[in-house]
Amino acid sequence: MPLSPLSPERLYTWCDLEQLGFETTDDLEAIEEPIGQARAAEALRFGIGMSRSGYNIFALGEQGVGKHALVRKMLEARAQHEEVPPDLCYVNNFEDAHKPLMLTMPPGKGKELERDMKAVIENVRRSLRAAFENEDYQNRRRAINLEFQEKQQRRFEALQKKAQEAGLTLMRTPAGLSFAPVRNEEVLSPEAYEKLPPEERRTIEDNIRLLQQEAGKILQQTPQWQREIDERQQELDREVSQFAVGPVIQWLTTKYAQHAKVIEYLQGVEKDINENLTLFLQPPEGGQEPIQKLMQQRLGGQFSGPGGPGGDADAPAMRKYRVNVIVENAATRGAPVVNEENPSYENLAGRVEHLAHMGALLTDFTMIRAGAVHKANGGYLILDALKVLQMPFGWEGLKRAVRSGKIKIESIGQMYGLIATVSLEPEPIPLRLKIVVTGRPLLYYLLRQHDPEFGELFKVAADFTDRMDRSPENQQALARVIAGVVRREGLRPFDCGAVARVIEHSSRSAGDAEKLSVYMQRIGDLLRESDYFASENASQVVRSADVQKAIDAWIYRSDQYRERLQEQIERGILFVDTQGAKVGQINGLAVLQLGDFMFGRPSRITARIALGKGEVLDIEREVAMGGPIHSKGVLILAGYLGARYAWDQPLSLSASLVFEQSYSGVEGDSASSAELYALLSAIADLPISQSYAVTGSVNQFGQVQPIGGVNEKIEGFFDICKVRGLTGAQGVLIPAANVQHLMLRRDVIDAVKEERFRIHAVSTIDEGIEILTGVPAGEPDADGHFPENTVNGMVYRRLTEMARRRLDFMKPGAREEA
Repeated sequence: MPLSPLSPERLYTWCDLEQLGFETTDDLEAIEEPIGQARAAEALRFGIGMSRSGYNIFALGEQGVGKHALVRKMLEARAQHEEVPPDLCYVNNFEDAHKPLMLTMPPGKGKELERDMKAVIENVRRSLRAAFENEDYQNRRRAINLEFQEKQQRRFEALQKKAQEAGLTLMRTPAGLSFAPVRNEEVLSPEAYEKLPPEERRTIEDNIRLLQQEAGKILQQTPQWQREIDERQQELDREVSQFAVGPVIQWLTTKYAQHAKVIEYLQGVEKDINENLTLFLQPPEGGQEPIQKLMQQRLGGQFSGPGGPGGDADAPAMRKYRVNVIVENAATRGAPVVNEENPSYENLAGRVEHLAHMGALLTDFTMIRAGAVHKANGGYLILDALKVLQMPFGWEGLKRAVRSGKIKIESIGQMYGLIATVSLEPEPIPLRLKIVVTGRPLLYYLLRQHDPEFGELFKVAADFTDRMDRSPENQQALARVIAGVVRREGLRPFDCGAVARVIEHSSRSAGDAEKLSVYMQRIGDLLRESDYFASENASQVVRSADVQKAIDAWIYRSDQYRERLQEQIERGILFVDTQGAKVGQINGLAVLQLGDFMFGRPSRITARIALGKGEVLDIEREVAMGGPIHSKGVLILAGYLGARYAWDQPLSLSASLVFEQSYSGVEGDSASSAELYALLSAIADLPISQSYAVTGSVNQFGQVQPIGGVNEKIEGFFDICKVRGLTGAQGVLIPAANVQHLMLRRDVIDAVKEERFRIHAVSTIDEGIEILTGVPAGEPDADGHFPENTVNGMVYRRLTEMARRRLDFMKPGAREEA
């Protein structure tokens, strides 16, 4: 006896308003965090609390289930009780300028050090100017120069005296020092000299030669005297500069006495200042002062006048004394939680900027910029896995930092040797960081499979589900989440009926009447759109009708393609029958998904048979339009036929199956039961009612198995029947296991209630074939034979006849006789 159709009560699971127990969402205590994620929350708690290396977290789940919200909430709750990380600063390395030094300072002290250094440099400039302009310094410097001049003068006076005793005089010429004979206090002319006796000329020449040798010795000693003078002047300058600079630096040294690396840096600053005094002795307006002229002469013209380097603490030449604070945590409360939306390599690892100047790229430590890893160091970093993987070198750079435990700032070109330009090599910063990467499950499993380092670096998987049980407690929790969204976004209150409709739609979105979808993004969109339609009606409260209007409006915006397919069916362009009976022909149901929108589409499936070797031909597969799962479903049919009807004889048919007017390929096995019904109809030569559409997969034992998209498939066929006119004989066969998933539209339920449409739940092929043909399926007797005038009996007799004919055909001489 054929199965009875499902009652209307089994087609939809209503939300009990009495169980919700409130009038509007104003009466509810709001929940501000995602629900139904106990497993993910526990994994996050473990991963956040685990301080060992490699226990970073990958939060996997579909988009919109609340991954980011829950991750951030839990991280911030943990971070506010943790220590604030230090400020990170880069300063000049006076020993090797292209390798800047890193300083870590207590929170807020980085900027304080920066201000202190700026004040110190300005104070040093003033102190040095005052010291070098001091009269005592000027007198001591003049004394040193005078001593040199007196020493040089004494030597030349002694030489002059010797010359006079020899009748000669010392003369300064453009060519240097020279000696000439003198008579009566006048230098002899060349003519007078030539008139002297030869013996006297030889004596004069010998004396001149001896005096020139002594003059040469004096001139040779002059650079040595100058070096001695320079050393004494430098010693004086150091003495004065130390006297001027020492107390200023000492003040800073005392202030930062507990920071050994700062003390070491300040010692380098003091040494460099003493070696570059001219940078601090900038002349005033109107030209150089005498002391600065002396400094310029002594240093070979390296000192710059007005407009040149030096002086102001902000001048370019003073940049090397700055402090570059790349991360400041003065205003941070607890450990930082950083979410990087644009995780490029430079935005993660930091960068060194360059300034174009006269065709060259210039840089220094003040142009080092922090990345997200620096900002989150000592805390937590949240990243989107897909975004990181899409950025060149971003994923590898992140793994390199985690693996090495250091943050190293280097350009991509420098890293891979693509450029030969000398660049900075900032001192690496120790990494102490927990990374939480969010992404879809497919991405997680691909990384787990193909990236050998992934499992070592991300040992914790926080798996977010997209659904939860539809229990009274969870319905109440979802209502409170709805209340939270309503208050947070300033929406109108939702009454109990509106919340119930949202809950019911959540079950429909989950594709299961016993589950609730936790796609919070979609739920939030529905709440906002419902509020809009309530405003259109000038209502102060959102009601169930507003929610339904929002759902209908979303479907209308999305279903243009579905309407076109239905129009082609209505116009007879796509062949789908909804009345009559045909042999080897049935209406199958498929589901199509365009973005978030799913809809059912009926398709004609046909089967043809001929004498053969037991093969079931999948035409879709033969032309490479069928996927492997669909092909598997067709092959199962051959196993079913052989086991059911050919246990005592060879299966001697050749069958072909096809989705008619299919132009985009077929995948999935949800039509395998429909294909088997069509095949049995073709074998038994028994018509199938075209008023029915069928969905469900089948196994080799003839059991009908559940499929996905059952609601959309039923509604897809219902819409065609509704347009053509509901007769009461039309309906859909679905797997019995899918009844628990039914959340059908109101118009479908009403049609079933009015007995204008039927929905049958079948567990076996025999149950389905009886409904489709109106003929009993037939059970085998003890010998395995089926009764006559049953579907299985007709199939068995036809296959027996085909087996006999095949055997006759294979007998020797049969072919010649034929």
